[in-house]
Amino acid sequence: MQTTYNPTWDLDAIFPGGSDSKAFHTYIDNIKNEIEELSQLVYDFNPKEPNISIVVQKIEGTMKKLSEAFAFVSCLSAQNIKDEKANLLVGKRNELKAEMGAVQTSFEQKLVLINDATWRELLVQPEIKELAFVLNEAREQAKELLTAEQEILMNDLAVDGYHAWGQMYDTIVGNMNVEIETDGEVKSYSVGQASNQLNDPDRAVRKHVFEQLSQAWEGQADLFGQTLNHLAGFRLQKYKHRNWESPLKEPLEMNRMQKETLDAMWTAIINNKQHFVNYLQKKAELLGLDKLSMYDIGAPLTKTVKKSTYTEGADFIVEQFRSFSPKMADFAEMAFEKRWIEAEDRAGKRPGGFCTSFPASEQTRIFMTYSGTPSNIATLAHELGHAYHQHVMNDVNGLNQRYAMNVAETASTFAEMIVADASVKNAQNKDEKVALLEDKIQRSIAFFMNIHARFLFETRFYEERKQGMVSVKRLNELMVEAQKEAYSDSITDYDPNFWASKLHFHKTGVPFYNFSYTFGYLFSLGIYAHAKEQGGSFEEDYIALLRDTGSMTVEDLAIKHLNVDLTKPDFWEHAIQLCVNDVEEFISL
Repeated sequence: MQTTYNPTWDLDAIFPGGSDSKAFHTYIDNIKNEIEELSQLVYDFNPKEPNISIVVQKIEGTMKKLSEAFAFVSCLSAQNIKDEKANLLVGKRNELKAEMGAVQTSFEQKLVLINDATWRELLVQPEIKELAFVLNEAREQAKELLTAEQEILMNDLAVDGYHAWGQMYDTIVGNMNVEIETDGEVKSYSVGQASNQLNDPDRAVRKHVFEQLSQAWEGQADLFGQTLNHLAGFRLQKYKHRNWESPLKEPLEMNRMQKETLDAMWTAIINNKQHFVNYLQKKAELLGLDKLSMYDIGAPLTKTVKKSTYTEGADFIVEQFRSFSPKMADFAEMAFEKRWIEAEDRAGKRPGGFCTSFPASEQTRIFMTYSGTPSNIATLAHELGHAYHQHVMNDVNGLNQRYAMNVAETASTFAEMIVADASVKNAQNKDEKVALLEDKIQRSIAFFMNIHARFLFETRFYEERKQGMVSVKRLNELMVEAQKEAYSDSITDYDPNFWASKLHFHKTGVPFYNFSYTFGYLFSLGIYAHAKEQGGSFEEDYIALLRDTGSMTVEDLAIKHLNVDLTKPDFWEHAIQLCVNDVEEFISL
């Protein structure tokens, strides 16, 4: 009998009772106690006679539990933005993070005091050897920080300063409503629900939704101008006191990536933009327009968009994963069966999608809003790629599980690519093939143009922010300038409020939350091409690559597993060519 999957997640399997969970409140109290014990352990740590393994073991255990608590709170606050108790837990979570951050900072500063000869001896000890990369990285980065007291003070103040601005943004967005007229009736939608209607086949509907969304963002622009300016201001002050010149230093370090790699990637993209401009022009022609508007980019080319039920979408994903990696397919099937996914299309959820890990329970949870479009299926596959990445790392030391965002996006985009490619191959007729190819090319447009616009905007905004607060009017101008450049001025009706509507600009966990996506997309394309060449032996190679993502720079990862140099344009050109092939096939069809 056909299994029908439930589109709501099961959080009770982790902590029963939601935001009232007694088990969770006890868990948080225990973490607080563990952090205090760890703090004493670090305080007693003597860099002249370092017994590092005890501290490292304790850090790993506490961090796993903290990540577990973090993930649970994220799920609670996303599933119901009106859950006040969950919002209070967000504050509690941030306090714990600051306390743990203080302990780690103190420990890392002590690592700097260990003399180099002793340090080299420590790193080859059997129980420490596997952690050599992350410990060395922490020690080197600690050399560039302020004193432990100053860093701890900065972290403590960030709870009600820096992170509070990010929370304020989430709260405002959660309370926003967008009034949309459908069939003569005005209905109120959450931002996430309204955004889903930008894919409507009817241009008049798309235009109306875009205008209503723009109006809603404009109405809150003064508040969002404050959040954005203060988030950037906090970062710039922190960098100034650490004597860091470039705002890119922190995101590049977080992504374990060289500036040369970033430059090589954008250069290859800029050199190939014309192919994607040709696609946008072709699409405008097919829609009977001179030029596309911002709200036409994602428009379907047919009046009817093929819809799939949640179960149909799930079955399709599992089937396609199986052709590449039976283990990934088995994992996805289990995630659907055990209800690890919240996909119900309902009001009151926060917009967007994410995957979060529960490392202590060795589980993951996926959050999205599924309305049955091919794009939703792609998103679901994307998030399952993230979940599988964590799954294959469950038995890796917790300190080696902290992989950077750019390689996290690699696993997810790889999973998405498998499903997108299969969809095109399985098309029943020419029209369907064109529509599915187009859906695939949409991702290239997102990563090469939309994300490029975000990168250009943030780079320029930070330069201006160094001189003082940037007005809403100027933020709008910077956004339109960036979009014009990134889209090679090939569209009309740009989106000046995009800086307000994109939550990635307001996230406090990751600065410059943009280029990692494009890196992940192209890196996964390189892996995908490699997989097709390897054939059947690929699955174990892929798992080995994923398991190394938390303990290597991306450049070393690429050399070890793909034998390519990421600091040179060749790899990026080769990966982009796969996207160009899609555009050429689309235009010829």
